[in-house]
Amino acid sequence: MSSTILRVIGWAVAFFIGAFYGTAGTVGQAFLVGPVPVGLVLATVGSAALLVALRTLTGDRVNALAGGLGITAATYLFSQVGPGGSAIVSAPTVGTEWVPLVWTVVGPALMVLVAMWPDFSKLRAAQRPAES
Repeated sequence: MSSTILRVIGWAVAFFIGAFYGTAGTVGQAFLVGPVPVGLVLATVGSAALLVALRTLTGDRVNALAGGLGITAATYLFSQVGPGGSAIVSAPTVGTEWVPLVWTVVGPALMVLVAMWPDFSKLRAAQRPAES
């Protein structure tokens, strides 16, 4: 197999893993313990960890973009009302309207942050001044 085919397969796998995380995050983001949005925190931490792992382990920005697009696509898809009028994600209650809004922004924001983070591995180590 050529290198290009393997990279495209890697991007597709990253997209589907991101879609899995996006689905889990979209369903779980509304979980509250008292006033604390535990579901939102866990979904954000899990998605950030996935995108950082994709970028770090592969060294490819496109893998992080593909994972972030998967998260975003799943969030969009599962936030819609189905043809029968039912919704997978329940409507927010009074006082928690901000939780789904934050989750909607978190996926794309993490995608951009992780994919566009500078690559410091290519920088040379600063040379020390000569000791006298």
